[in-house]
Parts: sequence; C-alpha cells; structure tokens
Amino acid sequence: MEGKEKIELDFVIDKLTNSIQNTITGDSFATEVSRFTIRDLKSVTKKNGWLFNWKKELNDDKKEVYKLTIVNNSNIIQGLISLSKDVDHIFMNLLESAPFNLGKNKMYDGVAGNLVAYACKISFQQGFEGFIAFTAKTALIEHYIKTLGAYRFGGQRMIIPTHASRILVEKYFKT
Repeated sequence: MEGKEKIELDFVIDKLTNSIQNTITGDSFATEVSRFTIRDLKSVTKKNGWLFNWKKELNDDKKEVYKLTIVNNSNIIQGLISLSKDVDHIFMNLLESAPFNLGKNKMYDGVAGNLVAYACKISFQQGFEGFIAFTAKTALIEHYIKTLGAYRFGGQRMIIPTHASRILVEKYFKT
C-alpha cells in the first residue's frame, strides 16, 4: 500500500437498521446502492456541506465509489463510500454521510452502517470472505469494535472479519 494517502475514517455507526430510518417519524425506507458517477458530482460539493473531495476518489482508477439512495428517489444521495480491491480484502478508503445525515438534527439513521454492509457484501462477492480493512481515527477504534465487530490489526488499521461481515450483510441485504 505504498503511496496511498493515509485517511483516517471517522464515520459513526448511529444505529444498525435494515434500511435507513427517519429520525423524527421512525419510518424505515428501503435503500439501494449504485455507482457514483460524474453526473452526481454537482450535488456533492464542499459548498453543499460535503467534507471530502469525491471527484478525486472518482478519478482514481483503483477506487470504486458508490452512493446510497432511497429506492425511487435516486437523486438525493444519503451517503458515499469509496472502496478498493486489495489482494485478499476490500479496503474502505472513505465513507461519508450526507451533510443532512450528520449531527443531532440529522434526517436519517443507519446510513454509515448501510454503506459498511455494502462493502462487506462486495467482499463476499469478490471471494474475500467478507474481509474489510480501513484506517480508523484513534478515538473511534472502540466504537468500531462494539458496533461493527471489527478488531484492531496494528496501529489504527481495523479489520471486519467474516462472521461480523456476514451479520451486517444479512441485516441490510435480505437474500
């Protein structure tokens, strides 16, 4: 992984739902994950409150970027994830919930969990037995251990193993 910029992920798993859940009404909404495209970039800017440079992620041939949307409402992006395929696992480069899904007044719970579950699903599809790796902010390491079943793999590197990955996939993706 030489030459890779070290980005520490700091997403919070607010709630593991089986979709995303409106924080006011408690209503659940089915979601879908699809490829993030150049056309989507116009709504995902720093001016609109997004923190990361998603154009840079999209332009990197080694990365695949996916968007989470509500079924039948694909114009409003709930969150984004950037993934890359390694030799024996999927690496989560970036994960960000939409600005309106952050903080105490956020609109939906479950966005980050949904995106992590999707990364796990891709890992199984690629033959990596659900293994996911990412670099966590130090302050969130315990949070990821408790909420995702991840474990520390030296320094700030976190691994989501097969059994924890399977639980997430089964929660979010009924097969």
